[in-house]
Amino acid sequence: MTAEQITPYAARVLAANPGPMTLDGTNTWILRAPDSDRAVVVDPGPLLEEHLRAVLDAVEAAGATVETVLLTHNHFDHSEGAAWFANQANCPVRAVDPAYRIPTDHAHGLAEGDVIGAGDLRIEVLPTPGHTLDSVCFWLPQDGSLLTGDTVLGRGTSVVAYPDGALGPYLESLESLRAFANSPAGVARLLPGHGPVIDDPSGVLTYYLDHRRERLDQVRAAVAAGHTTPEAVVENVYADVDKKLWPAAERSVRAQLEYLNS
Repeated sequence: MTAEQITPYAARVLAANPGPMTLDGTNTWILRAPDSDRAVVVDPGPLLEEHLRAVLDAVEAAGATVETVLLTHNHFDHSEGAAWFANQANCPVRAVDPAYRIPTDHAHGLAEGDVIGAGDLRIEVLPTPGHTLDSVCFWLPQDGSLLTGDTVLGRGTSVVAYPDGALGPYLESLESLRAFANSPAGVARLLPGHGPVIDDPSGVLTYYLDHRRERLDQVRAAVAAGHTTPEAVVENVYADVDKKLWPAAERSVRAQLEYLNS
């Protein structure tokens, strides 16, 4: 369980929590400008002490200390270890959801336009609600990297986690991210919360949008055919998907039905 340097500004430590929803495990990101003694940790991950100590060890091995912890959203596979980690690193936790902030004041929130600095490192906050309503992405302008949490995964597609998530905001977030990826800012890669690095940001975001719209059309057709409950829609629309994923698919279907009925 060692840190893998992905870009000059970003290293990854993979948590040992693989599964259908977490893919290979949670990617904990250590962000640090080259030769800087100050780092930022994004999504410490689950409360697995071996993993959290590996992240601390990686920061220490780089000759740095943790300036702050940032959370992309509140799901436990990203946030559960944050309080333990922050206590060990003696640093704050910044999150959209006040329940996860340390200390719990407004100054440790995350909002559009916020910029987090650590030495020469610059991190810009991009709100991207949809997977959850508190989801955010982090843009590293010096590096060309965009950290996406669960808004965009490194493999497959993400779930709209109803009732906390909502399809309308998610589609808007994907559109916003695609426009940003195609802008002069020049997004070189996406660093997701699970799975491998994405080197074709615009292409993957277009695929996500197309996939969501295709699924929405399928749900609309299933309802028209008389499949009116979320369970019935899942059986009809997701028949080709492993049944282990049906509970997650049902959450997305509930979000899709709410969207269609709004």
